[in-house]
Amino acid sequence: MMIKVFIAGGTGWAGSELSKGVFRHPNMQLTGVLSRTHAGKNLAEILDLGEAHIPIFDNIETALNEIEFDVLVEYTKPEAAKINIAAAIKKGKSVVIGTSGLTADDYLKIKKATEENNTSVLAVGNFAITVVLLQKFAEIAANYIPNFEILDYAHEDKIDSPSGTARELAHRLSEKRRPNVHVSEDKLVGEKASRGADLDGVQVHSIRLPGHVISIEAIFGLKDEKLTIRHDSGAGAEPYVKGALIAIEKVSTFKGFKRGLDSVMDLKL
Repeated sequence: MMIKVFIAGGTGWAGSELSKGVFRHPNMQLTGVLSRTHAGKNLAEILDLGEAHIPIFDNIETALNEIEFDVLVEYTKPEAAKINIAAAIKKGKSVVIGTSGLTADDYLKIKKATEENNTSVLAVGNFAITVVLLQKFAEIAANYIPNFEILDYAHEDKIDSPSGTARELAHRLSEKRRPNVHVSEDKLVGEKASRGADLDGVQVHSIRLPGHVISIEAIFGLKDEKLTIRHDSGAGAEPYVKGALIAIEKVSTFKGFKRGLDSVMDLKL
């Protein structure tokens, strides 16, 4: 069965690569994208996709009224994403979320709307398969090591802090256990903010510097031993396409709200 896909942010850095991936997929049809900068144009001309006609819209409501699609892939900014996701859910569309920067509270609201409208949402902090594996390995480590923190690296102009990848990892580790607190906040001396942000009880430190692309580290410590699990991304968006295509294929196979690409993958460890 052909899956009709609409991508919000379909001309962006990651979205444009995904647009190409969906367009070339034998079981998917890219019926349109959302992009305020290129609204009214033909995506096929912008991305050199041949003679196809793929309309570009400037808002989700117009797209919902004018074209058919089964799955919305959300790849914009958090504030716009919340509007796009809510509108798509209300129309009973399945949604794959790739947008970074949505909070735990945002996800609770999305989950509630998903259940009320009997549709499906899959929220993925990072579509790279190596990140999926990092998350699984880190969850295993958290079962055995009660001391851990997260380092979140990115380029200097990344505006969301922490990244969606770091938020997702903190959420997942906290569901395994809350790490030990060796010095409580009220006993800290100096600049308390230097200990990082507390996300679901997990300390997360975000580093934003030139020379970095996107990396994530989960660091675990015991007396006289340390474990570091790290993922590094290159400058290209291609690693995120394969995982996003899996998410698009799987999102309509369940009802409700799920977090993490691994929740729809067969990963036996």
